[in-house]
Amino acid sequence: MIGPEKEAAILRLYHAEKWPCGTLATQLGVHPSTVRRVLAQQGIEAGRAAARPSQIAPYLAFVVQTLETYPRLRASRLYRMCQERGYPGAPDHFRALIARYRPRPVTEAYLRLRTLPGEQGQVDWAHFGKVTVGHAKRPLYAFVMVLSWSRQLFVTFSYSAAMASFLRGHVEAFAAFGGVPRVLLYDNLKSAVLDRQGEAIRFHPTLLALAGHGRFEVRPCAPARGNEKGRVERAIRYVRDAFFAARPFSDLRDLNAQARAWCVGEAAQRRCPEDRTRTVGEAFADEQTKLLPLPDSPFDVDERAEVHVGKTPYVRFDLNDYSIPHTQVRRTLEVRATPERVRVLDGTIVLAEHPRSFDRGALVETGAHVEALKQEKTRAREGQGLERLHRAVPASRRLLADIAARGGNLGSAVWGLLRLLEGAGAEALEAAVSEALAHDAPHVSAVRQALDRARAARGQPPPVPVALPDDARLQGLVVSPHALSSYDQLGASSGDRS
Repeated sequence: MIGPEKEAAILRLYHAEKWPCGTLATQLGVHPSTVRRVLAQQGIEAGRAAARPSQIAPYLAFVVQTLETYPRLRASRLYRMCQERGYPGAPDHFRALIARYRPRPVTEAYLRLRTLPGEQGQVDWAHFGKVTVGHAKRPLYAFVMVLSWSRQLFVTFSYSAAMASFLRGHVEAFAAFGGVPRVLLYDNLKSAVLDRQGEAIRFHPTLLALAGHGRFEVRPCAPARGNEKGRVERAIRYVRDAFFAARPFSDLRDLNAQARAWCVGEAAQRRCPEDRTRTVGEAFADEQTKLLPLPDSPFDVDERAEVHVGKTPYVRFDLNDYSIPHTQVRRTLEVRATPERVRVLDGTIVLAEHPRSFDRGALVETGAHVEALKQEKTRAREGQGLERLHRAVPASRRLLADIAARGGNLGSAVWGLLRLLEGAGAEALEAAVSEALAHDAPHVSAVRQALDRARAARGQPPPVPVALPDDARLQGLVVSPHALSSYDQLGASSGDRS
């Protein structure tokens, strides 16, 4: 309640000074409702009795009609149109007035969608940043499926959102649920919908193959209808906040193991929105009996890639190299991969199998592949030397056969004979080998002794490998041996003195 003096002041200032209701309340220290009550007692509707006519009033019909036709027309353009028609006001004031008359978009209300147990599941991808794997930075994705009635969750993480990972998420989710929902609802992602023109939809053929195998219906939600798949979107937010935030993990396998435990543990203990008296796990126990049974045979969800093998026995797949048998170079092969294993096939024949690496530039080898290539190279070198030896020294065939019959080392024998061939020549070595065979001495040492005897018979010194400096003065240098008789005389004279 206010006194008569303040009521008189309100009426005087309102009529004489044209103060609006807000100014009266502020300056006189009363509530605006008190000002309006005093004015109403005098038959005055607050703020209208002394209101000045607005400058936009003559243009208001034009503004409203224009905004009805072009509701997104900018205020700056509308101001120019009114200015050309004589509007005298400033643009800032005009913009504030236009905001009152611009038609507001109709706010759509959504019905809460309810489903029957086992009827529907919702699927979506979510991006969870990047993780470092060795020298590589990999994007981390989460495949999320939620049963619409019980809200039972399934989530699995992968380094790719490709079709193979999408299909694998479905198969693992069905196995975790112990059944298949009759309808799966998708956003318009490329793994599900390849093209859409109004009601004409072209689904991904591989997803349709999985749907036929699992006997469920593929159903995309309508564009701009977030309420249709709100369950999986809220589930993704729940995964981000309640599971992934600040969670340590060593690798992808560890993260997925923790996710599985969380889905059947903490996530299953939350209250079911359809029935607040029960948990999600308790509701899922009822819904599980309504799911379609799992297919009798597994669905192939391996990643597939066609690779061309170059000169080296390795195939490149997903930034890394995997070894194969050296006999498969210069061919086109197929790689099939899971998150754990990589297989290289030629048709239906498995040529190699390796643990999968998500690093960059890693060399994943099998010891048997490397050892087989080394042995092949050694045999190739030995074969080339053996062929040369047989052409130059035919008698070496029999010599080597006798060495092998006696359990000798053929590789060492071939190497030794090749050294002798380089030093003595083919003709001399042929004679020495024939002499060793004639004396039934199939040894490289016997051949070497025969060569030395033949050289001594010709008066030639034994070959001594000496590495001389590259000096023209030393070319053709002959060193004459000294007689050893002087050493005998020295020995005899020393004996006489003793």
